[in-house]
Amino acid sequence: MRLVIFIAALFCGVPVSADPGGRTVELSQPHLTNGEMTAMFDADQSARAGPKIDWVAVRDADRNRRVRTQALLDAGQLNSGDDFYHAAFVFQHGDLSEDCLKAHALAVIAAARGKPEATWIAAATLDRYLQRIGQPQIYGTQYLRHGENEWTQEPYRRDLLSDPLREATGVPPIERQKDRLKDLANKLP
Repeated sequence: MRLVIFIAALFCGVPVSADPGGRTVELSQPHLTNGEMTAMFDADQSARAGPKIDWVAVRDADRNRRVRTQALLDAGQLNSGDDFYHAAFVFQHGDLSEDCLKAHALAVIAAARGKPEATWIAAATLDRYLQRIGQPQIYGTQYLRHGENEWTQEPYRRDLLSDPLREATGVPPIERQKDRLKDLANKLP
């Protein structure tokens, strides 16, 4: 786990240090939450609310939020668990597989910095990354519909993780995921 946090921290430009024996990784101490990052997260979430969404405008705003979030990361302005949690949501709405992978790294840091609900976004961003690179998701967080086709989670490796592991990350077990698929089919035909 320490190696994952170390790699995630390096990928996101977070200061890290190892003890002289190279055995432990110590991330910088959490600081106050960055208000600008919180505002971008709030804008990201509110852009997706409501019955009518202008997806062209949302994609443009998403791109601008990712650029600004990366600038804050590069400047070392994101430090708290909340900051990395918010940044993970901003990057998971990216266009590229690399955006999803970065979102996953940010979510891992958020969890390491004391934001336990970041485990769900860590699972969701990993699933999204896997799908973007042509691999099956492993948690079952992604529900897709292509055109008028039925809702699906496929491709999905249901056998790789147990339901208790899914639940430990805030992801529903497979039976509840099946119910969600039925609900989507009924609500959004």
